[in-house]
Amino acid sequence: MKDLPTSKKVLYGTLFGADIALTLFFLVVSIVMIVTMPKDEYEIIVNGYAPGFIGYFQQNPNVFLLVVVLPLLALFIVNIWVLITYAKKANEKKKVALNDLSEEEKAKLRAELMKDLQKGE
Repeated sequence: MKDLPTSKKVLYGTLFGADIALTLFFLVVSIVMIVTMPKDEYEIIVNGYAPGFIGYFQQNPNVFLLVVVLPLLALFIVNIWVLITYAKKANEKKKVALNDLSEEEKAKLRAELMKDLQKGE
């Protein structure tokens, strides 16, 4: 990330922060929903569902699926794709130009080439 302009660094940092915040939010909502879920019909009658936001998700599992589970799954897939792309880019071999070599490296390369050419004859 050294060679990126400042605007891209800020953008990537913001996206990374938003990714972490959303993932944590979705995970916390899922855990709270599962922990406070009534175990059977008797408990629903006696205690009811959790109040507010979590209770709404407990009463409407399809909404929970669309609002929490699928976005969390999408974030997971995007994070894996970004990780694979970054790993590929980090492991690419960079071509070295002849101008980038020092005189010692050029001499060593020249000697190796001459040695290879002499073996071939």
